[in-house]
Amino acid sequence: MVDVTQLNLFEQTVYYFQQNGGYLLEQFLRQLLMTTYGVIFAIIVAVPLGFFIVHKRKTSSFILGVANIIQTIPNLALLSVVMLIMGLGTNLVVFTIFLYSILPILRNTYTGVISVDETMIDVGKGMGMTPWQVIFQVEFPLALSVIMGGIRNAFITGIGISTIGTFVGAGGLGDVLQRGVNASQGTSIIIAAVIPISLMSILADWLLGLIEKKLDPSSSK
Repeated sequence: MVDVTQLNLFEQTVYYFQQNGGYLLEQFLRQLLMTTYGVIFAIIVAVPLGFFIVHKRKTSSFILGVANIIQTIPNLALLSVVMLIMGLGTNLVVFTIFLYSILPILRNTYTGVISVDETMIDVGKGMGMTPWQVIFQVEFPLALSVIMGGIRNAFITGIGISTIGTFVGAGGLGDVLQRGVNASQGTSIIIAAVIPISLMSILADWLLGLIEKKLDPSSSK
């Protein structure tokens, strides 16, 4: 049996990975799924809503204002409020990520669509396109890279929210962090949790940033 207390910090961290790799992977996937589901639900709501407020400008200030208010509420405070309705668990975290993801996706959708050159829209109408065809064949493709930027921001924020989901029984890598904080010699456990959380954020930001760049009509192919 290895005496962990006799190992240096690096060795302790490696040993923890060796002994708990399966558990860390399970919590990594759990956190990734919670974040992904919350952002996907936000995309389903925020992207159509963004197009709606572009074409109904009088509603834009109100809807964006409500989304801004939600964004200003601290994570734990919002989790606590929603917990009174939904109870504890992963659904609570997914719903909270959904709420926080609305604003960046909604704002970027609105910004992307209003930035579309009016000439392109007029050309589409001149070709006999219906309003729906203009949206799907002109506005949406041209605004997609900007929308993707909002999704990218929402996903990174969601990773942070899912980390503190441990306080409401949702699991994820936040559980590992909490174990490290509570352990008498938990520095290696904390590091073992921080590494996959950081990797998740870095890889997600890189991958979504790459997709955003590829979708930018102004980028060179």
